[in-house]
Amino acid sequence: MSFAADCPFPDAYGGMTFCSRDPYFDLLKHLGIDVVELTGNHLNDWGREPLARSLDMYAAAGMQWYGGGRDLADATRPLVIDHNGNRIAFVGCNPVGPAGDWALADAAGSRPCGPDMAAQIAQLRAEGHVVIATLQYIEHYRYDPPPDQIAAFGELAAAGAAAVSGSQGHHAQGFAFQDDAFIHYGLGNLFFDQMDMLATRQTFVDTYVIYDGRLLSVELWTGLIENWARPRLMTPEERADLLQTVFAASGW
Repeated sequence: MSFAADCPFPDAYGGMTFCSRDPYFDLLKHLGIDVVELTGNHLNDWGREPLARSLDMYAAAGMQWYGGGRDLADATRPLVIDHNGNRIAFVGCNPVGPAGDWALADAAGSRPCGPDMAAQIAQLRAEGHVVIATLQYIEHYRYDPPPDQIAAFGELAAAGAAAVSGSQGHHAQGFAFQDDAFIHYGLGNLFFDQMDMLATRQTFVDTYVIYDGRLLSVELWTGLIENWARPRLMTPEERADLLQTVFAASGW
């Protein structure tokens, strides 16, 4: 979602048209966000102007973005970062729409998915980048990914991504390894208000350790959402239950 000057106070029982109030931008600053992923299918719920305005806010705060942008050219441009000798590239897209969410030649939005993204990943990989690819995929309310999701994420792994992650995940999902890539099909909610079932309250935050041009390991932080959008660290028992459930759904 985007920051809108006229965004009302949140209603936990409201509709599905989303925006964010300006004071909540401080949360991104508090978390130390450097990169914002913009494949969300609710980016333009309040119109295209709030997204363009949000990009101005990100830029003023020194934040960069990918997977969306001010126009289609900006949305399809990979975010390339050189850090401690590592060349890292972020790419992302939104395969589900709606059409009004996708960027246009002259209007802000998310990047629509197409064969150009796999080709872009292959080129970035050939240039020596560690590629992180994200998808705002279809919401599947299940721990195990269905065949269509496996195929879509696998295509990006085969193209050369080091990690493929599902940014859509209202429901936490499982993992896979393919073509030397780590795949996480869905992280789950983080700051969201779906309190009706356990699986929409469970959340992952994945930390990638990249060294010498390689993705060496992934640390899984696990949290549980309480009080409508407030995640907390899971207890050891809650973490064990989630990991056992998700590992089983992953075929491990």
